[in-house]
Amino acid sequence: MTEVRIAHTAELDTATREAARALLDEVFEDMTDHDWEHALGGVHALVWEEAELIGHASVIQRRLLHGGRALRTGYVEGVGVRADRRKRGHGAAMMEALERVVRGAYDLGALGTSDEAAKFYAARGWRLWRGPTSALTPVGIARTAAEDGCIHVLPLAVPLDLSGELTCDWRDGDLW
Repeated sequence: MTEVRIAHTAELDTATREAARALLDEVFEDMTDHDWEHALGGVHALVWEEAELIGHASVIQRRLLHGGRALRTGYVEGVGVRADRRKRGHGAAMMEALERVVRGAYDLGALGTSDEAAKFYAARGWRLWRGPTSALTPVGIARTAAEDGCIHVLPLAVPLDLSGELTCDWRDGDLW
């Protein structure tokens, strides 16, 4: 039997954090320490099969700049399901839990995704950001053209121009 559990990073014991990191290392060939750090500090959705962790996703707070506003954003990170447990609804169950958090606590949701996963998010109501992307860096705003076409948002109450500029806050590692 599988179960989705929700917990803040502060509520995860060491063994659970280590299991989540190991799972993401297995799911993503290019997982880095920065990527793992980006997934911490927010709410995690964890799929357990008995005592084994088979899925992880988290939503953390970021500030995205758009239309002259700094928007409190629920940014989804570290979404992964063990390869032999995919296509069984585990990803959808984790996203359902995190989307409730986003809808209840943020101005919008956002995430960066691969081409392979884009249809999954689009089917859940996430919209492709069509405009230019940038990052607020220590030396000013810098274009992140390589990320154009990879960012999806979950629009909520704040009006968005999906063809306008979207700027993320600074962080080490991958900016988006």
